[in-house]
This record gives sequence, C-alpha cells and structure tokens, in this order.
Amino acid sequence: MQRKLTIKPIVLAVAMLASSPGFAAPVFVNHLTVSGGATDLAPDPGGTGGANVNRLGGFGSDFYYDRTQDVYYGLNDRGAGGGVYSYDTRVQKFKLDVNPVTGAIGNFNLIDTILFKDGANSFNGLNPEKLYGDKSILGRSLDSEGFVVGRNGNFYVSDEYGPSVKEFRPDGSFVRSFTTPSNILPKSSGVPNFVDGRPTLTTGRQDNRGFEGLAVSPDGKTMYAMLQDPLVNEGDPDGRRSRNLRIVEFDVASGVSTKQFIYQTESLADINARVPDDPFGDNSQGRNIGISAIIALNDKEFLIIERDNRGAGVDDPTGAAPVASKRIYKISIDSATDVSALDLTGTNDLPVGVTPVSKTLYLDLAEALTAQGIPLVEKLEGITVGRQLDDGSYALILGTDNDFSVTQNDDDMQFDVCTDGVTARQVDLNSACPAGLSLLPSYLYSIKADGLNYVQPQAVPEPGVAMLMAWGLIGFGGMREHQRRNR
Repeated sequence: MQRKLTIKPIVLAVAMLASSPGFAAPVFVNHLTVSGGATDLAPDPGGTGGANVNRLGGFGSDFYYDRTQDVYYGLNDRGAGGGVYSYDTRVQKFKLDVNPVTGAIGNFNLIDTILFKDGANSFNGLNPEKLYGDKSILGRSLDSEGFVVGRNGNFYVSDEYGPSVKEFRPDGSFVRSFTTPSNILPKSSGVPNFVDGRPTLTTGRQDNRGFEGLAVSPDGKTMYAMLQDPLVNEGDPDGRRSRNLRIVEFDVASGVSTKQFIYQTESLADINARVPDDPFGDNSQGRNIGISAIIALNDKEFLIIERDNRGAGVDDPTGAAPVASKRIYKISIDSATDVSALDLTGTNDLPVGVTPVSKTLYLDLAEALTAQGIPLVEKLEGITVGRQLDDGSYALILGTDNDFSVTQNDDDMQFDVCTDGVTARQVDLNSACPAGLSLLPSYLYSIKADGLNYVQPQAVPEPGVAMLMAWGLIGFGGMREHQRRNR
C-alpha cells in the first residue's frame, strides 16, 4: 500500500556560505510542507487512529537516503507525550521526486511504515519506568533519534534513553544492541538510571540528551553516535554550562566503542550576540544549544546540524521567541584527540594537548529562510545526502520534527496544537482544529550542495562477489568492475 500526501512545494534560490575555495556555495532550493494531520501506514486497531497510533508527525527526527533503492527513510521519535504515553516506535519509508538540474524536491510519497519489534513485542516510546516500573532497565524503551542503513542492508538506530545504538533487519525485527561506554551511561551514584535528570543523575548523558545523531562510514565498518549535549557531570558546575559534547565511534562488527571525540558548540556569547533583546541564560550553553544530526561525507568529514531550542513548535506555535542558531557545520575528526579516558568533570575547558574536531560553518539555514520570509521551526533534526545532480553536486535533504503537534500539561493530559502562524489554540486530542487553524506541519528542505568531498556508501556486493571478497580474491575495485560488467 502506498499513500501520496498533499504537499505544497515552494521554490526559492539563495546562495549562502561556500564550504571551501573553488566550489560553489550551497544554495537553498525549495521546501515541501507535509500536513500535520497526515497519517502513516501503521496498523490502526479498531479504526480509532490518532496522534499516538498512526499520525505521521515526528518523522523528521532523522533522514537517510538509500541510493541503492532510491528511497528515503524518515525516523519517528518516541511519539507524542514525552515518554509517558505508549507508542510503537517506527521508521517511515518514502519517495521524493528530485529535479536532476536544480535539486528541487516534490511529490512526497509514503510507501511503508516499519515498526521496530523484538519478537512479538514492539519497541515502545514509553520511558523505562512507565514500561517496566524500573528506571534501571532499558529493555524495549526506545527514543529513536538517529538512523542509517548499513552495508548489510540492516537498519541502525540511535536512541536517547540509553543512550544506545540498535540494529534491526529491514522488516524492523531486532538484531542486537551495541555496547555503550560506561562513562556515557546515565547513573545515579553508580546505578543505571534511564529516566531521571540532575541532580538525581550524577554521571553520564543528561536526561533526554542521548545519542541524537548517527552516521556510518562509506565502507560500513564504523559507526558514529553523537550526544545532543554534554554529559551531566562534565562542566563547571555541570553539563548545562559546557560546550563540550561527545562523538562516540563504534566498530560495527563487534558493536564495541573504539574512540570518543569532543565537538564544541558555538559559544554562548556569539549566540546571544544575535539575540541581544532576548538572550539565553548562563545555564543554557549545554542544554538549550546542541546538535540534532550527523552524517558522514567520507572517512574523516561530517556534516552536523547545530541548533537552539527556539522556533515554531508545540511550546511556541507562532515562533515568537527570536531564533539564534539553525546551522550546518562541516567537521573533521582527522586531528581530533581520542578522549575515551578523559573526564571533564568540573571544567568547561579542554586540557592542554586535547584537540576537538575541527569545524567550519557550511550553511546558516536560519539566515537563508529568514531572508525569504520563511518561518523558522524549532526542531530542525533530519539531514541526508540525497541524489547526485547532473552537474555532480548533491541534493542535501533536511527535515523537521513537529512533535506530532501535541503538547501536554503537568498532569500528562495531551492536547493538539492548532495555529495559523499568528494565533494558536490548544484543543482536545484528536479533535478538529478551529476554523482557520491547523496542526503544525512537517517540513522538508532541499539544498544544492557542492564541494562536500562526499564518498558514496559502498554498495552491498552480490552473493558471489561477497564470497570472492571474503576469500581475498577480489577487492572493492574489482567488485565495482564486476558489477559494471554485469549491469
């Protein structure tokens, strides 16, 4: 079954910052609007549907383009409700038309909804305390935030609860979990605690600040999971005032971590200089500023989405608060120090001799959208390198997470958020919005990107070629020649 959704394409073009000398600057091309009331293809028991059953919202938590099938994947997070309502976690598979000359996107076409399962049981967006009655058991609790397809065709998903990295088959069935380094695991006085925040949490990732992004090397052998913000214990006095967050490198074959690197977010002073009338507080550096996604360009270079927590969303439907940061950075780990054994408790500075990843601004998306009068959305979270265009550049596809257009009060009662961009109303969940108002939509953006130094992921070899490779009788070059001759 396929579902073609009604979308509104808007075509624009504005040159931005060049990534490196000799290459054209990235160009914002167009964006699509997907209705906040759209539904996915998940089973709808009893025909009731609704935000926590089959609403398409939230599918921009991460994007991945599988060029072997010419399909895109959009990852849903833990669902509407912040981990206190049951939701079967899933990924959406869809098609996009991409103009081979301009990179303009159109015709969003949902073709499959794949639920993550462990045997007969679905993984669930409920936090561990709600799912198991125990804060120290992760189990099937999954707040999915990062997504890639491996060279074996399997799905790899990073999660915020653990944080963890999990492998699934293409049908969504569970294969295994990677081993999360001990210093990353959230603990209360040495005991795992996957629910609470500070001050109960004393070490490891901050609450709701786990592995936000996931990337895989072109040869499929190395995975990179990136924390959204600094560890709770790393900073002065804690992670909320630090700009040092970690990229964790994993060996895919073993699922064991091999290295950790430091990525430094933009300084709070520079961020606040863009919003002098409504600056962020001193304790916002490591909480309200963070990363949303990471994608590998080659063995050493990556693109990172760094953003603040402002913009149109369920907490600020009209986008009243001034946005300071919605940026894409190009980074390199080539000269970065392995900090696996380094503890930054009590300091916001890196020790002498410790080198973070290098970082240059690739695109200021907030600036590009503002220049065209396009509203800024809070959760810019998905990014992938899409189709290669006729001139050798690529269509870089980005997306947003609309939180299913659902908010809730302190008693965990849920409400739909309806708006026209100027006014907003909260209404009973799954009821109709008032006339003139609608649920918050999801957005997809296309950037014409040149100078990325992008290496396309190596294709899964044919069975016969895979055997020859295993015997050492043919390398990747021979594999490609074999495939070329047999196309």
